[in-house]
Amino acid sequence: MSGLFEELSWRGLVHQFTDPALPELLDSGGLTVYIGFDPTADSLHIGHLFQMCNLRRLQQAGHRPIALAGGGTGMIGDPSGRTEERSLLSREQLQTNLAGIRKQLETLLDFDAGALLVDNGDWLWSVGLLEFLRDVGKYFTVNQMVAKESVRARLEEREHGISYTEFTYMLLQAYDFLQLFEKHDCVLQMGASDQWGNIVMGVDLIRRLRGEAAYGLTTPLVLRADGTKFGKSDTGLNVWLDPARTSPYEMFQFFVRCADSVVGQYLRFYTWLPRERIEELDAAVARHPERREAQRALALEVTALVHGREEAERADEAARALFESGRAAGDAPSTTRPLATLRGDGLSLVDVLVDVDLVGSKSAARRDVTGGGVYVNGRRQEDVDRRLTESDLTDEGTIVLRRGKKHYHVLRFV
Repeated sequence: MSGLFEELSWRGLVHQFTDPALPELLDSGGLTVYIGFDPTADSLHIGHLFQMCNLRRLQQAGHRPIALAGGGTGMIGDPSGRTEERSLLSREQLQTNLAGIRKQLETLLDFDAGALLVDNGDWLWSVGLLEFLRDVGKYFTVNQMVAKESVRARLEEREHGISYTEFTYMLLQAYDFLQLFEKHDCVLQMGASDQWGNIVMGVDLIRRLRGEAAYGLTTPLVLRADGTKFGKSDTGLNVWLDPARTSPYEMFQFFVRCADSVVGQYLRFYTWLPRERIEELDAAVARHPERREAQRALALEVTALVHGREEAERADEAARALFESGRAAGDAPSTTRPLATLRGDGLSLVDVLVDVDLVGSKSAARRDVTGGGVYVNGRRQEDVDRRLTESDLTDEGTIVLRRGKKHYHVLRFV
């Protein structure tokens, strides 16, 4: 790749941009760029992860990223891509949510190298209504605002419509861009394609008030195979970055199960695999889709990005163990135990190996463990004092034991 813009384009990350000068500026480095994240929950999800990856790519190319946490705009809610009004959150709830997502934003950006995390509540909570209407509102006509796709779509919804509260969201976002321009010399805002109208208004506000150039760039929406958008409101469908909400194993399984029609796009969006490797995986999908080689590579890379390489490999080993146990022995031998037995000190691995007849005695079990012949969820065990606890459970509520290459037993806990 000859430059950042060509790399972004090849990965399918460029949807629209406001100025033909932007590609050259991106290739040159040195811009300050921001993306906003509204803290409407105490965790971000993989839809947000997409934009976090974009900020990371720009920082690696020599730009300065700003992650804007919307502690102010979060009290309003962006109407883009929605058919009904958001539930309004209290200031206290927003602060709790901000604390939760702050750690997640910090995992992908290098704050020692200039990245910033800011909260637009720092300026929005203090601005007066009359001051805002005088200094910002007068520069935009209702005609402009109604023409925006996010507003027009909501106006056509007879049942819900759009409140004046959400109608003003785009002005607040434009004001954010102005504040970041003045405080941090930020000249580029990025976001998903449904943010285009909001971004353009910010570019226009900076031009009108300061007579300076600012820029906008949007990326495609990241969608599921069925065309639906990743979002917090789709109960039960989200993959969260917080491991307490979505375990590393669940995240891994989500990407392993993704459809052939989207895996190539996700590899480009969410991973740093080189072009040659991604094209090899594209070919693998076409030749042997049943092997799910591309999906497994995607799952490993994304889970490692969010939770670390060790957790990703552990999830991969657990998934392989479950798959191999079923493939090797049809319905692998299994026993069911109360979940309570895993609590407290848990269960002795040596004792369990004997109980389920994987070995004939405790001394044999100890020899097999120290010799590296015993696996828990596909992970080799070498500690004879190892105890099985709830942290070993897979998403299916099981622990897969293996001795040697062929002897399996599945513990199910209820």
